[in-house]
Amino acid sequence: MQPDVEAVRLCFTAEGAGEPILLVHGWGGDGRSWDPVAFAGRRVVTVDLRGHGRSPVPSEGYLPQDYAFDLGTLIEALDLGPVVAVGHSMGGQIVVRLAIERPDLVRAVVAIDPAYGADEVEAASCEQRLMDLRRDGAAAAVRQLGDLTDRVRDQLLRTPGHVLADSYAGMYTDPGAIGARPAAAKALASLDQPLLCIRPTPSMAAWDLTCSLRPGSRVVLWPGAGHFLHHERPKAFTQLVDNWLDSLDELP
Repeated sequence: MQPDVEAVRLCFTAEGAGEPILLVHGWGGDGRSWDPVAFAGRRVVTVDLRGHGRSPVPSEGYLPQDYAFDLGTLIEALDLGPVVAVGHSMGGQIVVRLAIERPDLVRAVVAIDPAYGADEVEAASCEQRLMDLRRDGAAAAVRQLGDLTDRVRDQLLRTPGHVLADSYAGMYTDPGAIGARPAAAKALASLDQPLLCIRPTPSMAAWDLTCSLRPGSRVVLWPGAGHFLHHERPKAFTQLVDNWLDSLDELP
């Protein structure tokens, strides 16, 4: 379904040849978030989402489905589909939305510690976190995310406050948000594509395993890793994704 916003012409890079893979950064990041990651033998498209990095900053349109609409428009313009859609954190929620709303454009989904599956305790804190974001903008986002590398902190601080706040609301507090567990489970059950979900937290991985997922889907726990696990273990990450995609080719 097309949202009530106009598509934004996203800033992106495209490199390599082969099966297309779309890399979607997280909340307050940009395409540079994927610099440590290198996929060989694939056409890799890396985007700056609306309001982030070098892409335009409209006054509105920061629901996950708005971001997904931009991505669908880009995939069609580049004649890429169907793609392997890879998203980190907020990007994980966005690529799930993209796959649900435009199944013709997505072959498989990879979600890196995605921004869905919040338990009751976390969900209860979302309204206060949103109030802090409305008041303090990027400074509140830095506090909420905790220990960050200089690169991640710099990207966050360069992101406009209304982009961060509206995006957070779209993920967790607005009507139709799928950040909390009941709504997330319902959304995942409607996903037609196989999903690879990578989590650093045992409780989150255990919840993911309770969801109804398509054949070929996997939930992988990386204990000891942080939220930006693809930065910490880029070679292991790309190998995991490549091996999983190869396994999908063997499905009946």
